[in-house]
This record gives sequence, C-alpha cells and structure tokens, in this order.
Amino acid sequence: RLDTPEKTNGKGIFGIDVKVPGMLTAVVARSPVFGGKLKSVNADKAKAVKGVRKVVEVPSGVAVIADGFWAAKRGRDALQIEWDEGPMADFNTKSQREQYAELAKQPGLSARKEGDASGAIGSAAKKIEAVYEVPYLSHAMMEPLNCAVDLRADGCEIWTGTQFQTVDRMSAAGIAGLKPEQVQIHTTLLGGGFGRRANPASDFVSEAVHVAKAAGAPVKVIWTREDDMHGGYYRPMYYHSLIGGVDADGNPLVWSHHVVGQSIVAGTPFESVIVKNGIDGTSVEGLDDIPYAIPNLSVQYHPAKVGVPVLWWRSVGHSHTAFVKESFIDELAVLGGKDPFELRRKLLAKSPRDLGVLELAAEKAGWGKPLPAGRARGIAVHASFESYTAQVAEVSVDSGGKARVHRVVCAVDCGRYVNPGIIEAQVQGAVIFGLTAAFYDELTFEKGRIQQSNFHDYPMLRINETPEIEVHIVKNNEKSGGIGEPGVPCAAPAVANAIFAATGKRIRKLPIRMSEAV
Repeated sequence: RLDTPEKTNGKGIFGIDVKVPGMLTAVVARSPVFGGKLKSVNADKAKAVKGVRKVVEVPSGVAVIADGFWAAKRGRDALQIEWDEGPMADFNTKSQREQYAELAKQPGLSARKEGDASGAIGSAAKKIEAVYEVPYLSHAMMEPLNCAVDLRADGCEIWTGTQFQTVDRMSAAGIAGLKPEQVQIHTTLLGGGFGRRANPASDFVSEAVHVAKAAGAPVKVIWTREDDMHGGYYRPMYYHSLIGGVDADGNPLVWSHHVVGQSIVAGTPFESVIVKNGIDGTSVEGLDDIPYAIPNLSVQYHPAKVGVPVLWWRSVGHSHTAFVKESFIDELAVLGGKDPFELRRKLLAKSPRDLGVLELAAEKAGWGKPLPAGRARGIAVHASFESYTAQVAEVSVDSGGKARVHRVVCAVDCGRYVNPGIIEAQVQGAVIFGLTAAFYDELTFEKGRIQQSNFHDYPMLRINETPEIEVHIVKNNEKSGGIGEPGVPCAAPAVANAIFAATGKRIRKLPIRMSEAV
C-alpha cells in the first residue's frame, strides 16, 4: 500500500494524534448498564483534580474536560455518580440464552424454503439435531474511539477516523444547530474499524459534539479501552437450532434451520432497506442463499428484542452463518459416510465459483494426502460480498485439549483485481481476525454489566500462535467483489472441522473450548 511507510514511520496521523490550538481533552462517564440514566452526580472531588476545567452533563453521561487525558481520566475516577440502571439491571447471558432457546422452538419468519423440510425429516434414513451458538463480540480496535471537535458559531470542524462521514456530518449539524454544509469532517487514518466506526447512531461523534458545546473550546473526547469494550454496538449473540437428515445413500435430504438473534439495523435508517417481511437480511445472509443442492431446506428467522446496542462487525452476518453452515454440512457428511470435501463438490455442481475455490484450496492444501502424526485437516467454503472463498485448516490438539492451527490454505475468487498484494494482505489479516474470535473472544453479561474489559480477558491471537497462511487468487474477468471481509467467515468452521477430524469431537459453540465439544 502507498500509505504503509507513513503508518510505520510515525508520520501518519490517526484520530488520537490530532492536536488543535487551544484544544482540551475529555473523557465521559457512561452508565455501566445499557439504557441506564444519570440520577445524581457529585463532582467536587473531580473539579479539585489539577488540570480539570469543567464537569458537565451530556446525553450519554458526565464529561470531565481537562488540559490533558490523564487529568480528565483522574477527574472521572473521582466522580461520585448514582445511576438509575433501568430495565437491563438484571440482564445476564444465561437467561438470554434460555430465552433464545425457547424462541427457536416457535415458528419463525421464513427466510428460505425449498421442498418440504418438516415432512422430509420423518423419511430420512438418518438424522441429527444440533444447536450452535456464538457470543456477542467487540470490534476490539487497536486505536480506541476518539473524536476532536472545534465548534464555532459559523461552523464545526471534526477530526476523527470514521467510516460513516455522511451520517456523522448530519448528526453533528443537528446537534450544533448548523447546516450540514457548515460541518467539515477531516478523516484521519483509523487504527482499526471493522464496522464500529460506521455507526448509524453516530454515537462517538455525536457525543463529542455535545461535549464541545459545553466546553466552549476545541475538545478531543477519548475513550479508554474499557470504555470501548463496555460501550456497546457489538456483533450480536446468535442461537442456531438445526435438524438435518440423509437418505439411504448417505446424501443430504433435509436441512431445517432456526436462527435467533437481534437485528443490527432495527430502528436505524437502514431498516427500511435491509429488513424485508420482518427479516433482517444481515442476520440470515449466507443461509438464505445456501448453495448446496439439498432438496428439502428451510431457514427461519426469529428476531430477538434485547436492550444491547448491536452493529455490523467484520463480515457482518457471515461471521456466524458460515460457521454454522459449514460445520453442519460437515456433520451431514459424517452422518452419511461421505468425505467432507467430496460431498461439497457434489452439492456445488451448479455453483461454479464456489466449486472453483473449493477445489483450488483442497488441491493446494493436499487434501487426502498424509499428514504428520496428530494433525488433521478441515475445510470450509463460503460466498460473501460478491466474492468466494474456501479455506483448509491444518490443526493438532495436544493431550491437554489445546488446539493449534499450523497452516491455513485460502483460495479466493474476487473477480477482476488490480493489486494481488493487497488481496493477500487482506485475506491473511482476515484469517487472523477470524481465528482470534474463534479461539478467544466473547462478551458476557452479569447484572447488566459486560464482564470483559481489556485484552487480558478479551485477548488477540499472538504472533507465535499465528499459522502459516497461504493465499491463492483465482484469475477471471468476473465483476470485482469485496476483499476486506470475505476472508473472515471460513476461518472458524475450517478449524472446527479439523478439530473434529483430529479428535472426533464437534465444536458447536464459540469461542472454541474442548471441554464444551460434543
């Protein structure tokens, strides 16, 4: 990339680097429970902290404005706040899971229907039932959220790493009482986004404008890592309930699938575009267009209303649907006594681009060839963002139950492309992103509060854990597809399928814990 030198030599300006003459710094105390409201605040001790200029109430909480970040944070720590925690005060992950399980037993909204799935279950020679679960996930950006605002009577300037300039501009104008053309956004480099900085609610930008109105001076609002982890707009938690069956020849006959989860666009301007007949398309993408030739197939969606703010996350709905789809097709292969690769080949005969990346990945990975003792392969294929990817993971599991990924072979068909180096880098990064979520990451609730706070309890994949990652690009003249996100979805199922091949134990819940394998 042309911007790599500046990103690595310190010349690149990220949002957190921005300095404006006369600028103050602020941190905000927000309710520890989503939907909570401020009851009372005693700011005497905060105002006594050296460097603190003001303590003000804003819609999201209480802002401490100071000469610098450390003074602002110390001031916030000194606040004495009482919150009305509202209806989410007793919310917890265990009860949410139980509610989702009950929802999955009810008739849902039909997202896909082929043949007669309910009728075919009884005629299957063999059948299997499974529940798959994925947790809330944070975007966990290396650079926490931040936004600098210089608000004047005749205009507003904003400096931030945002993915949603138009929405942020409109929101800032409304808060400041200005016309949109009076708001100028300077988009800096951003230290990771993955969708978090593309928020229809414009939360971190709107908040900074509110703080700037109260500050009476240019101000930069900085979120700590803990603020970011607790601040909402997560990838939703999902619950999948499936029944599948094969015929007497071992071929898949029926696939019945219920998906329970929140809509990421409900209540936003995108709802009218993305939600059709009550179904949030992002919740079922990758399932409503399953390419496998299965004669009786049903996908039903159950929208869940939960007071946790949710948002798109790198690869959006494909981040969970691919894990379930590609794991369950493996289960059907085993049920019918079929090789997982060969079964996919057969079922994808009429989907040439899926088939192309599947065969390329298998060939480059040496599918079917012997591996060193203790190692096994797993495979997954998935289409997203008008691109097609397949991955083969080579995995071992030690006597203590710890899985290690040694090699991931990726094939990608993104249509016409210009720079293969960027494709390789994006896919490698996406695989690492996907493996991190697969092995480590989850957000859980207890008494309305997120239990994780920083990288010690929401870790990233370390460099010594990173496998060899090969990327093979299909050359064709098809329409160009996306490349920043399609490398994520296959990582988890390829690894989970390899773990089954190595141990005979199936991973149906993320993050991967061998103690929970079945």
